Amino acid sequence: MRLTDLLQLSSSAIRAQPGRSLLTGLGIAVGILAVVLLTAFGEGVQRFVIGQFTQFGTHLLAVTPGKSETLGLSGAVISTVRPLSLEDARQLRKLPQVEAVVPFVQGNAEVEWQGKSRRSNLFGTGAAVPQAWQIPVAQGRFLPDDDPRHARAYAVLGSKLRRELFGSHSPLGEKIRIGGESYRVIGSMRTKGQMLGFDLDDTVYIPVGRALAMFNREGLMEIDVLYSANAKADTVARHIRTRLMALHGREDFTIITQDQMLEVLGSVLEVLTFAVAALGAISLVVGGIGIFTIMTISVQERMHEVGLLRALGAPRRQIVALFLAESAALGSLGGLAGLGLGLGLAGLLQWLLPALPVHVAWDYVALSLGLSLLIGLLAGTVPALQAAGLNPVEALRSE
Repeated sequence: MRLTDLLQLSSSAIRAQPGRSLLTGLGIAVGILAVVLLTAFGEGVQRFVIGQFTQFGTHLLAVTPGKSETLGLSGAVISTVRPLSLEDARQLRKLPQVEAVVPFVQGNAEVEWQGKSRRSNLFGTGAAVPQAWQIPVAQGRFLPDDDPRHARAYAVLGSKLRRELFGSHSPLGEKIRIGGESYRVIGSMRTKGQMLGFDLDDTVYIPVGRALAMFNREGLMEIDVLYSANAKADTVARHIRTRLMALHGREDFTIITQDQMLEVLGSVLEVLTFAVAALGAISLVVGGIGIFTIMTISVQERMHEVGLLRALGAPRRQIVALFLAESAALGSLGGLAGLGLGLGLAGLLQWLLPALPVHVAWDYVALSLGLSLLIGLLAGTVPALQAAGLNPVEALRSE
C-alpha cells in the first residue's frame, strides 16, 4: 500500500463520521486551549513581575529594619526591630563598590497649590534617587545633597502630580503646602509608571529628614543601595552586613537582593507552571480516552474493510499504520484547533485588556502540539493492534 493510499483511507474514515470526529478531537482541543491560555497568562505575569522588580535596574539591593530569629525552644520566635538611622545610610555610602545610597520613608499627604489639592504618595528620600531608581528629572533638578538633619524645604513632583496641580504651568519656583508645611518646588520627574501598586508618578519627593519629622518616625523604612555593575550582590551584601552589625551590635536588619526576590518569584511561578501542566494534562488525558474509545468502535465497524485488505495481501503492519494514522490525525487536528482558539483568545484578551499581562509561551505551544500527536498515537495503538490481529475470514463474515 502506497503512502498516498494510506493517507487517503485514513482521511476518508475521518470524513465519513464528521460529527464523531469533531467530538473526538474536542477533548484534545480543550486541553491545548487550556495550555496555551494558561501558559500565556503565566508567562505574562512572570514578565510583568520581573519588569516591576528590575525597572529600577539590576544592581540594587534593599536593607529593611528587623530580623526574625528562631531560638532553641519550640515556638520561641523573637522579632528584633531596631530603626535604621540616617547615620546607617551615611556609613553605607562609604563601603567599597557602593555607588549611591537612598534612605527612604514613605507615606501620603495632602499637597496644595492655589486652591487645588491632591492626596498623593510622599517619598522622603535623598539626592541619589534619579541615579539609583533610574527616574530622570524632566524639569529643574532633584533634591540637593544637603545634611538630612538640616535639609531645606524643597520638593520635587512626580509627572502625574505636576500635571494635576499645575497643568501646563511650570511648577518651578512655586510654593506648595505639604501636610500643612510650605515647600518650594525645584523640579519634576519624568513618567515612570507603577511599581507593585504604587503610582510613582503621583508622588512628591521631599528630604528624608523632613519626612521623618512629618510622620513622627524614629527611623527609616528602607535603605536602597546601588552597587557597581561589576560587583557581586552577595559580596556587597556581606560588606553591608558587617558594617551594620558593627554599628548595631547584632544583625537586627534584613538585606534583600534582587536575586533573592527573583528566586522567590521563580518558586511561585514553578508552582503556577505545575498547576497549568496538571490542568492541561487532565484535558489531554480525557481527549486521549475519547480517541481510544472512538478508535475501538471504529475497529468493530470496519471489520469487513480490514478483512478485505488482509485478503488482498495487506500485511499486519499496514493495518496498524492505517489506524495509527487515523488516530494521529484526530489528535493533531484537535491540537491545531485548540492552538488556533488559544492564540485567538489570547490576542483578543490582549486587545480588549491591554493592561492584562498576556504573552504566548511558544515553547509550551510546540510541546503541547507534540503531545497532541503523541496522545493520538498512543490512544490508537491498542485498537490498531486489535485490527491487525483480526482473522481475515472472520472479519469478512462480519458484514
